Amino acid sequence: MPSKEIMNSDEMSRTLNRIVYQILENMKDTGEVCLVGIRRGGAHLADRLNEIFKSEGKPDIRVGYLDITLYRDDLTSIADYPVLQGTEINFDVIGKHIILVDDVIFTGRTTRAAIDALIDLGRPQKISLAVFIDRGHRELPVQPDFVGKYVPTSRDEIIEVALKEQAGSDYVRIINK
Repeated sequence: MPSKEIMNSDEMSRTLNRIVYQILENMKDTGEVCLVGIRRGGAHLADRLNEIFKSEGKPDIRVGYLDITLYRDDLTSIADYPVLQGTEINFDVIGKHIILVDDVIFTGRTTRAAIDALIDLGRPQKISLAVFIDRGHRELPVQPDFVGKYVPTSRDEIIEVALKEQAGSDYVRIINK
């Protein structure tokens, strides 16, 4: 499968900074803001965003991780025995402004599953969505509030966001199926 790198580590770092600045511009008070990364890639990105918030003088943003496996609408087609990665949210979501963090938004189905999983934990005051890459092709009426980069794709392409925490290095590639 031919692929093309569209972002390197430095570009990814600048993009994460851009997302933080978008959030800061739209938030008057970050006191009730919590980042919740969607497992897997979104969890690592939430940690990175939190580090940038700290460097910007916002050290009190809480971070959690959400496993949406059992909320997926394609659960029966992904595996007979899906692997659960575990939800780790060590704070009460009730009344908080939750920013869901994911690496790529495509159809919107992952976001829908994440909202369902989050609501089962309590009723946040607000839920926003921050994505690293928006590739289009929505099947549900879901739009991110904060976007690192828009990458128009065809349905015959895949966006691969590699993170050093998982893959050993940072890059984003478009892969032709």
